[in-house]
Amino acid sequence: MNLKYKIPVLLLLTFLLSYCNSSAQKKDDYSAKIDSLVEHTTSPVFNGVILISKNGKTLYSKAKGFANFETKKPLTVNSQFEIMSNSKQVAAVLLLLEVEKGKVDLQSPIKKYLPELTQPWADSVTVHQLLNHTHGIVDLQKPLAFKPGTQFSYGNLSFSLAEKIVELSTQKSYTEVANALFKKLKMNNTFCYAKDKIQNLATGYFNSNGKFEAVKTTQITPQSLGADGVVSTVNDLSVWNNNLHKGKILKPETYQLMLKYNILAQHDFFGKADEGYGYGIKIIEKEAVKYVGHTGLGDGFSSVNLYFPESDVSLIVLENQMNESRDLFYISEFKIKNILLKSDLVHQK
Repeated sequence: MNLKYKIPVLLLLTFLLSYCNSSAQKKDDYSAKIDSLVEHTTSPVFNGVILISKNGKTLYSKAKGFANFETKKPLTVNSQFEIMSNSKQVAAVLLLLEVEKGKVDLQSPIKKYLPELTQPWADSVTVHQLLNHTHGIVDLQKPLAFKPGTQFSYGNLSFSLAEKIVELSTQKSYTEVANALFKKLKMNNTFCYAKDKIQNLATGYFNSNGKFEAVKTTQITPQSLGADGVVSTVNDLSVWNNNLHKGKILKPETYQLMLKYNILAQHDFFGKADEGYGYGIKIIEKEAVKYVGHTGLGDGFSSVNLYFPESDVSLIVLENQMNESRDLFYISEFKIKNILLKSDLVHQK
């Protein structure tokens, strides 16, 4: 090759290599930052599993820490966790499937489906209000805290009632109905909690200033499965997102009912602003990118499941620890979410 042509070609190759390297580095920037956070943060340490997917395909996954601190059994991407209040999204979907069949009316009073309720408010609280926490029920034996539909008050009781409505409508146990859906979706490591099925479940821990204490008893009961009773993995929750948000479980109009909101609520994980709450799901519209999702906390577990519809990206973080300090609830998850919000990944169409 003539020397006068060789030099420009070499310069072009150098430029292309440099461009490719810088592009790859830029594209991979969020993963390096998450790696650094997970590996080097000590107050508190991260002990859990992370998965980021796009179009249903895993882009990033990481497991760090122990499924059991006593035996030093390591966590893996297939480790199972109690997902706590992320279970509410499942209950909402199961109930909405009954709505699609015409067996449940969201605007009907819950007395129609739960005739055993003798309280006067059973004739005024609707199924819709159970699912978006605007019911006002504080105790089955007490008066309502407020007029139904006027305020937001988060809790587990309403989703225990939603669980009972699912059972009444299907004439099956909630566990049977939920597990059948998980099987249909090929969520093979997801199920409703049962004492005889916990052999692969990570142990939950309370973290008190870096000291991990195993949780000896579960808060989950057969009556609370709709509120906090699902066991799952990061991979299976990615499958859940890819089906739920792509119209593969609910009809499009039913899915929109799930995301439609008429009440706002604040949660520190999602920022200081009041944001919409649908049926077992938060709708975040005041951050850098719109996304939907939920958190879960209890039994020594914490879970975050987020979906970014414009970029078709999921972020799922499961930990088998919960901090003693409220200020440290979801602290690693919060930082991981913010890394992702600043990345190109969630800004891509």
